[in-house]
Amino acid sequence: MHTGVITKEWPPAVYGGAGVHVVELVRALRAAGHEVDVHAFGEPEPGPGVHGHVEPPDLAGANAALRTLGVDLRVAAAVDAATAAGRAPQLLHSHTWYANLGGHLAARLVGVPHVVTAHSLEPMRPWKAEQLGGGYRISSWAEETAYRHADAVIAVSAGMRADILASYPFLEPERVPVVHNGIDADDWQRDEGTDVVERLGMVPGRPAVVFVGRITRQKGLPYLLRACASLPPEVQVVLLAGAPDTPEIAAEVRGLVDTLREGRDGVVWVEQMLPRPDVCQVLSHATVFVCPSVYEPLGIVNLEAMACGAAVVGTATGGIPEVVDDGRTGWLVPIEQVGDGTGTPVDPDRFVADLARTLVDAVADPAEARRRGAAGRERAVAEFSWHTVAERTVAVYEEALSRAG
Repeated sequence: MHTGVITKEWPPAVYGGAGVHVVELVRALRAAGHEVDVHAFGEPEPGPGVHGHVEPPDLAGANAALRTLGVDLRVAAAVDAATAAGRAPQLLHSHTWYANLGGHLAARLVGVPHVVTAHSLEPMRPWKAEQLGGGYRISSWAEETAYRHADAVIAVSAGMRADILASYPFLEPERVPVVHNGIDADDWQRDEGTDVVERLGMVPGRPAVVFVGRITRQKGLPYLLRACASLPPEVQVVLLAGAPDTPEIAAEVRGLVDTLREGRDGVVWVEQMLPRPDVCQVLSHATVFVCPSVYEPLGIVNLEAMACGAAVVGTATGGIPEVVDDGRTGWLVPIEQVGDGTGTPVDPDRFVADLARTLVDAVADPAEARRRGAAGRERAVAEFSWHTVAERTVAVYEEALSRAG
């Protein structure tokens, strides 16, 4: 099968779970014998079948959402040109709202099915208005338009599927299959070395709670920083956290880190993105990995931690309970959330207290944490391979092609 994949993220510009998903899915599809052309935003690393599309220069300085639509138009034109030259894809597959309209327009131009993978939902992220301003209304329109006309909308978890159908009730449920994210357990595995963690300021052998993620409202980092004040003094708090969405949340997190450091030592904050081997070593030295997200369609980062043998403390929201087996591979923290799409806890203080109590319990029994971490590795390998993800994705492609006739 010849597929055109449209994505904002592609190496070297991979900064989130959606980008990881696209890279690994393309690799698995090609390994299975499928032909894949990748249309990526910006200037991606050169490679066979990889095409870069930069923002139109006459949109420089425009709202970020408008610049995104400018790239979408270039993607659609490139797919149209390739089709005219005899390189027509049989199907187009776009990822995130950034790329969805490009996929929709290109599919309309060349007359092929369009499949969308939903890694997040604009109606579930109203705080994005802080970052995009009026562009948030444009991103919401672009996503809704693409979903309305897509031949299939893949949800990365059953929780995500429920959110999709609630946010876009016009979708037929049979057009919303579930295909979980995956993990390459060869790339992500334990590293008992100490060179990286010592360079970063961690103390090997000292208990550690580790967070890895972008500084964005959905990741719940401010709640975690408040909860960490309750940890025993010997526990390190290690944050691999960067790429803040807005100056406001960056300032909030910095203030909370400063406050935490006033009351304890062992607070390590790494703001730059680390290469995968470095992250593996940090995760391998975690007593527990923590995912305090208030919105998380699945959470590839939890799979990465599990593959490195780290037990996970995660919020019981979105797709996290489909990855973290409470009592077996980690601990789930209860949360009651308001219904406005923000994921905000109904009682933020209670959520912080529940998160703190769970973390304290987890680090109090390192042997149990190691046991759950080992079980997490087994679960990641057995149930979340990219080979399986690719097979299930191709099945969605075949169904979309069948419906298209």
